[in-house]
Amino acid sequence: MKTRDRILECALQLFNQQGEPNVSTLEIANEMGISPGNLYYHFHGKEPLILGLFERFEDELTPLLDPPANVRLEAEDYWLFLHLIVERMAQYRFLFQDLSNLSGRLPKLARGIRNLLSALKRTLAALLSALKAQGQVVSDTRTLGQLVEQITMTLLFSLDYQRIVAREGEVGVVVYQVMMLVAPHLQNESRHAAEQLALKYLEQ
Repeated sequence: MKTRDRILECALQLFNQQGEPNVSTLEIANEMGISPGNLYYHFHGKEPLILGLFERFEDELTPLLDPPANVRLEAEDYWLFLHLIVERMAQYRFLFQDLSNLSGRLPKLARGIRNLLSALKRTLAALLSALKAQGQVVSDTRTLGQLVEQITMTLLFSLDYQRIVAREGEVGVVVYQVMMLVAPHLQNESRHAAEQLALKYLEQ
């Protein structure tokens, strides 16, 4: 692994464990056993490090926000899609631990987050629309628009909420929470199946 990638991996681990504001570039260099000058050669301060990690997160998340069009998906595929998104967010959870402050400090990051959120909302809306076309969703379009907002907020803040209440940031809990938001909008058979699957996520 190249030194640049090793620095990103180390920074990600420390940011996730301790919170980004509590980690300095000196601590990252010490953790890696390299000189501060070597780290500075690759990243001229902590802000480029944060942006480098966000770019990696963006590269990993973007393909999930562009699912193939005109492909009929089974109900389980929608929940798998959701699971994969939450997994990516959990891997970069430091980004969401103090998102408003981080975005205020780094305008480029703020723009990137807004663009990702817009893409996420479009994808969620498209998937709910597809479920409605299949007859699995019973709510009207306006209600589904509100549901997209609720799902987005849950995805953004649920991992951090778990941290605040002294729990591990569990992916299964977030997936469960989102599935239970969607369940009331499904027709009876689909709702029952979603609720049963959601419980399995919670048990994991």
